[in-house]
Amino acid sequence: MSGSSGGTGAGSGGGAANLLPRTAGFLYAIVVVIALAILWYTGKINRKKAYIFLLISTGFGFLIFAPVAPHNFQQLLLRDVVSLGASLQAAAAGLILMLLISLVFGRIFCGHICPAGAIQELASLVALPKFGQNWKEISLGIRAVVFVIILAAAFGWSVGIIDYFGLQEFFSLDVTSVLFYVFLGVLLLSTVVYRPFCRFICPYGLLLSLTAAVSAFKFRRTEKCIECGCCERVCPTNEAKVGDLKSECYMCGRCVEVCPVEGALVYRRSSGRWSAAGIPDEEE
Repeated sequence: MSGSSGGTGAGSGGGAANLLPRTAGFLYAIVVVIALAILWYTGKINRKKAYIFLLISTGFGFLIFAPVAPHNFQQLLLRDVVSLGASLQAAAAGLILMLLISLVFGRIFCGHICPAGAIQELASLVALPKFGQNWKEISLGIRAVVFVIILAAAFGWSVGIIDYFGLQEFFSLDVTSVLFYVFLGVLLLSTVVYRPFCRFICPYGLLLSLTAAVSAFKFRRTEKCIECGCCERVCPTNEAKVGDLKSECYMCGRCVEVCPVEGALVYRRSSGRWSAAGIPDEEE
């Protein structure tokens, strides 16, 4: 499958309705990243309230197939202007801008805006036993290998590996394509393994994990932390321990939800101070 094929409806922008231009998805992404950052910072949102953004973002995937970053990143590598629905320069600028934004705010885009990630997050809410919490190093290693394969396939053979995961077929509701059922399988797997596509496959997610690791704002412990371990037990990616870089934090809010001490876990910049107990006092 070549990048120019991009699955069904490559030139039409994906979703059957096509009620909005794809630029609406990009503008939505920018606005919501900033809005969610402000809401987390001020404490005016929690995990359950954030579900509305997951639903809206998923809707953007079905309506206009945007902003689906892994597909856009691949099509940029393949120089597929038709599937991108924008010039190569505009597509590159959009992806770079989101990387720069994640340097400030963390992986809010992955967590609540990318339709591929949002719908996996919704699938993870199914009340089934979960596996893979402690697979952080494994998932990072696999995703790095997949990233190299994606680059080699794109530049060496003009093949789009991401196409084989059925993102476009799924969000276009092309039930006649076998690739629709590939991503449907990913969603079913998401009910027991947290965000498998994001953690093991997504090439753009790998880049965002690098910027998120050094981002200014993150969920941080303060001197009020009592080291109860509640946040560590519920974190689906094992990123809640003291010293974790939060590169694989998808901003799901589970840690804040279970924290028993108000103000012990906050979305803030680092102050560089330390408490007497040795806990980083990371609140600004």
